[in-house]
Amino acid sequence: MISLRQLIDEIQKNDPQADTTLVETAYNFANEAHAGQKRASGEDYIQHCLLTAKTLAELRLPIPIIIAGLLHDVPEDTTKTLDEIRKIFGTDIAKMVEGITKLGKIKYRGMDRYIENLRKMFVAMAQDIRVILIKFADRLHNLKTLYALPEAKQKRIALETLEIYSPIANRLGIGELQAQLEDAAFKYAYPEEFINIEQVVKKNFPLKKKTLVNMIRKIKMRLEKDNIKFLDVYGRAKHYYSYYRKYLKYNCDPKQIYDLVAVRIIVENIADCYTVMGAVHSIWRPIRGRIKDYIAQPKPNGYQSLHTAVFGDEQEIVEIQIRTKAMNEQAEYGIAAHWNYKEGNKNARELAWVQDLANWLKNINDNDKFLEGAKIDVFQNRIFVFTPQGDVIDLPDGATPVDFAYHIHTDIGDKCSGARINNEIVSLDYRIRNGDVVQIITDKNRKGPNPDWLAFVKTRTAIQHIEAYKNKSWKKFLPIFSK
Repeated sequence: MISLRQLIDEIQKNDPQADTTLVETAYNFANEAHAGQKRASGEDYIQHCLLTAKTLAELRLPIPIIIAGLLHDVPEDTTKTLDEIRKIFGTDIAKMVEGITKLGKIKYRGMDRYIENLRKMFVAMAQDIRVILIKFADRLHNLKTLYALPEAKQKRIALETLEIYSPIANRLGIGELQAQLEDAAFKYAYPEEFINIEQVVKKNFPLKKKTLVNMIRKIKMRLEKDNIKFLDVYGRAKHYYSYYRKYLKYNCDPKQIYDLVAVRIIVENIADCYTVMGAVHSIWRPIRGRIKDYIAQPKPNGYQSLHTAVFGDEQEIVEIQIRTKAMNEQAEYGIAAHWNYKEGNKNARELAWVQDLANWLKNINDNDKFLEGAKIDVFQNRIFVFTPQGDVIDLPDGATPVDFAYHIHTDIGDKCSGARINNEIVSLDYRIRNGDVVQIITDKNRKGPNPDWLAFVKTRTAIQHIEAYKNKSWKKFLPIFSK
């Protein structure tokens, strides 16, 4: 149970000067609208509105979004109208509530219905990304009350969370919310696997936690001795579903998973990140191949941090993450950490793929093509690779030099004749790996792409251009065949 006072406290924790008058008005409006309504859990419906709004406040989002979270179910589930919301709370808040209402409820009820709802979600994201943030918060509370629903419905909602909501949260870089959604869904989607992971973690966690406490103490002592300023040093445990994915990756061998627990060190600036890593390595020996510099080479969703794994106390292998406060906020809140709503900045670099996907959707009527495109753009693991000039390019896992070429420019894709990866010549069907430096060799006399490339390219952009050229070439021969 949560009260309006607790919601206001959460808002003012992040912004002590926040004017919450309109939040109180929204609460009273929603409370009156939902009066007498109960959730399947037996709770008053207003609790769902409050907890949705509290999640948005925890993401440190602006008050208008929090208010939209309070009001998000009013037009659909009560007699109060969108026009009333617009008159009292203004056009912007009404627009967000309308976006949530249009989005409706995503459900697995036949493939066509599923695809149509996915389509609605991507279009809504492109029109106003705030809508999907409210939808995430709404879904999180729904997951926390799944116990009140029939088993079949529990599984359906949990699976669609893991297969739709979680990948989108990851793509937007909202790591904290993604982890909460996954952990809340995990035990309902895969109950046997959840119990197994819970047992594995409980068996391995106590020793690692003891090691962690000692290591944190030693790190603080070393940094203070070396006069290296730090903002915080703390431990964190890996979320269950994230651990489960790694557990499968390493053939169910927990000894191969180094980051069940990790130390996180928060410092003031980038230079201090590297200084701290040197100090850590002077205490414990780093594991070869486990140092990852996501500051110099950020992940596609904007994630930045230094990672190292060391042979810690008791010879326990422990991962250590070093980042600035801004990097930490980016890792936890993603697009929510810096999205400038007041200026209506809808052209942020991190959201270019959303707009691109929405534009493509307008011209696609084939459900199979749509689903394949969505899987590649959103639901597939991403890799980041580099141009020879050091620019970071975001591609789906399994992408080839041809995909890379079309990502740079259509003309480069059309005239692509070869590729160098890390200065070595490779075939055009080579699968690019994370961190590769890719250079495309072009032939200015080449008329267009080879239709055979369709057998191995992965990205929607490459497929579209190759298919368009293939169809255009085929039409040239039609007059000859008609004779």
